Amino acid sequence: MQLLTKDIERKLLKNGEDQKLAQAEGRVIDFFPVVKLFTPDAGATWLLTEIDPDDPDIAFGLCDLGLGFPELGTVSLAELRELRGRLGLPVERDLSFKADRRLSTYAAEAHAHGCIVV
Repeated sequence: MQLLTKDIERKLLKNGEDQKLAQAEGRVIDFFPVVKLFTPDAGATWLLTEIDPDDPDIAFGLCDLGLGFPELGTVSLAELRELRGRLGLPVERDLSFKADRRLSTYAAEAHAHGCIVV
């Protein structure tokens, strides 16, 4: 399975460009996640909202490595494509995921529960 479709990649890049402009004006945009990625055999999950327009390998979102400490941060898309879980399975895209709240809300809930709650 393709990790990111062209449409998802375009949305992430657009959000990254919008975020860069907002930050230049002293603002931050709290986007709805565009995509949910996960390891089917390792308990890790990523809710991504944007890609850095200056470095399209770097995505930003809520990262949960399954250790009880989810956090907002960046992740390398190349590393996600190469990552394998305990059984050797690759990272997958949740085809049924539809964000119903902004990233800050997912982050607050994840911090309260110790994991991403969707």
